[in-house]
Amino acid sequence: MSELVGQAAPEFTLKNSNGDPVSLSDFRGKKVVLVFFPFAFTGTCTAELCAIRDNADDFIDADTVVLSISCDSHFTLRNFAEKENFNHILLSDFWPHGEVSRKYGVFLEERGMSTRGTFVIDREGIVRWAVITSPAEARSTADYRDAVAAIA
Repeated sequence: MSELVGQAAPEFTLKNSNGDPVSLSDFRGKKVVLVFFPFAFTGTCTAELCAIRDNADDFIDADTVVLSISCDSHFTLRNFAEKENFNHILLSDFWPHGEVSRKYGVFLEERGMSTRGTFVIDREGIVRWAVITSPAEARSTADYRDAVAAIA
């Protein structure tokens, strides 16, 4: 669990896989699932993001958006998204390196990357659910579905 649950989600602006700026506040009025992951093109990360793609109908709709964030460059994320045909937004926390990951308490300083952290944010920008795991521990999309469904 994260100390952010019940608090306002830290605001940020990051580049998407096309290099365009995307801010958390762009999605005010929607439920947001933030999915921090270590690195593109790695086994567990690819499996997790493919599970989001393959189970999108369970929790992504006109009222809910998924933003996946890593410290990879937006160029790397573009190639990753195209190769895997992702149906959600990938954001680069490359520069300043890990700044947003630090705000959410998921940056591993000694490794220069994010660990796995997921934060479900309500329409008003409050973190309602979170899970943080080790880089090697995959998360379940069923948990995301349940957390999103719990928000009225």
